[in-house]
Amino acid sequence: MTIFNSKKKIFISLLLTVFIFIIIGASNSDTYRSIAKSQRILNEVYKHLIVNYADELNMETFTKTSINKMLSDLDPYTVYLESEERDGLDLLTRGKYGGVGIQLGKRDDLLTVISPMDDSPAQRAGILSGDVIIKIDEKKTKDLNLNEAAKLIRGRKGTNVVLTIKRLGEDESIDFHLTRADIKVHDVPYAEMIDENTGYIVLSRFSKNASQEMESALRSLMDQNMENLILDLRNNPGGLLSSAIEILELIVPKGEKLLTTKGRNKDSNREFISKKNPILDENIKIAVLINEGSASASEIVSGVIQDLDRGIIIGKRSFGKGLVQSIFGIDKKRSLKVTTAKYYIPSGRLIQKPNYLNEDVIVSKADKDTVFTTKAGRSVKGGGGIYPDFVIDDTKVGPLTRECWRKSYFFSFARDNKNKYSTMDDVLNDTNMMILFSDYLSEKDLDVKIDGQTQFEESVEKLKKYDENNAKLNDAFKSIKEFIQDQTESLFEAEYSDLENGVYSNFAQIYGGNKGRIHFNIQHDDFIEKANEMLHNPIAYTETFQSISDN
Repeated sequence: MTIFNSKKKIFISLLLTVFIFIIIGASNSDTYRSIAKSQRILNEVYKHLIVNYADELNMETFTKTSINKMLSDLDPYTVYLESEERDGLDLLTRGKYGGVGIQLGKRDDLLTVISPMDDSPAQRAGILSGDVIIKIDEKKTKDLNLNEAAKLIRGRKGTNVVLTIKRLGEDESIDFHLTRADIKVHDVPYAEMIDENTGYIVLSRFSKNASQEMESALRSLMDQNMENLILDLRNNPGGLLSSAIEILELIVPKGEKLLTTKGRNKDSNREFISKKNPILDENIKIAVLINEGSASASEIVSGVIQDLDRGIIIGKRSFGKGLVQSIFGIDKKRSLKVTTAKYYIPSGRLIQKPNYLNEDVIVSKADKDTVFTTKAGRSVKGGGGIYPDFVIDDTKVGPLTRECWRKSYFFSFARDNKNKYSTMDDVLNDTNMMILFSDYLSEKDLDVKIDGQTQFEESVEKLKKYDENNAKLNDAFKSIKEFIQDQTESLFEAEYSDLENGVYSNFAQIYGGNKGRIHFNIQHDDFIEKANEMLHNPIAYTETFQSISDN
């Protein structure tokens, strides 16, 4: 009886296995039939348009446009890439690019050298901050945007490029004949102690070099007896997932679950566990700075640190990019970058912000965010992006300061006056600096409007249509205009501190590059001030992890 039952169980098990394979086979067969049918329709439409359309079509352009239109109904990160559009991807995966080492910007609508990179072909040739590039080889730069200019300057190591420069104080333009070299991408532009026990690291992207640079920075700061770490991920757009995982392994305990990816295909479903002992001592307190420009890998790192209660998060809610892309080669020049999975951090939160899909095209099965808890049990917010433990309110920029940034007056002033000084200390010691800047602005065609001025001017035009000669109305207009004039004239004094910071930070950029600018701005940064406040108060830091769970 027992043998019979065993055979019966084996037979039923085999029958179920065969049945499952039949279902899977039928399902796959249905999928392939659907693909074949859709492909046939697309091919027929494309063929009829190419052959029968009234005007001859540029097939290469039409094909690219058609593909882009098709992808536009999916998420923003599923894109069609041709060879020239892979530069950013190659920069991340190789950690370097062929170029001359120049940080470019648009100043007064002119292509301007913000700063040459250290030990680069541009710096060795004598190109200076503030130089205006008027030609790249024989191509005039007047109508080029920054991406177009960068593509012309970049190229294979060992090849040549000629930059024609117009320099302040020189009557004639200067031709610089440069040989391109491999320019290493520096993901950590700043890593210094900002007081006797607090280290500050700025991580600008997650390229191939990121984890190696982070490890070097952490070891250097620990050798200087660092007790607190501020990790700045503001405006970091992300990069390689592998770099994010490697950086987390420097910080969080071995064996912790860091991340889960979930997709439709088996290969898209992965779990990432920390496999190494961290180099950062567990007693070192951490504050991570994020804002709305922190995305993707930045959100993974900050979210994991928050979920594992390894540190506090300060700033603004992050961007909310939690989608995994895979690259599929089409041919030697073309690729398709496709979203194949979604990121979930240890608490179970989906990083991706909602409403990114066209639900007419996609049957969305995304999990709805509910309440999530960290490893210690404190509540954290879902809904996409990483919500900081301490929110920093927006700092309001005054209209005069805003106009100076918009028209690059800070940079132009620093560029025009840099020859008066030898060092940044000389700049800081000039007590007449802001008088000079005020005089400089008085020569400019400033179009500064205080809050409400535009609406007032629009209202005046509308009311004049009713009674342009009304004395009471005109007297009221005159009083308000006088008030606006008084306010505008007092803006320099009202915004003095912000204007001063703008002037000095641009001089710092000229004399010290990005590192110099970052160093100067540390003392004027609300995010860093809050981080320092929390890290230097052990009780407040520790209580953060309990108090949030009580909200």
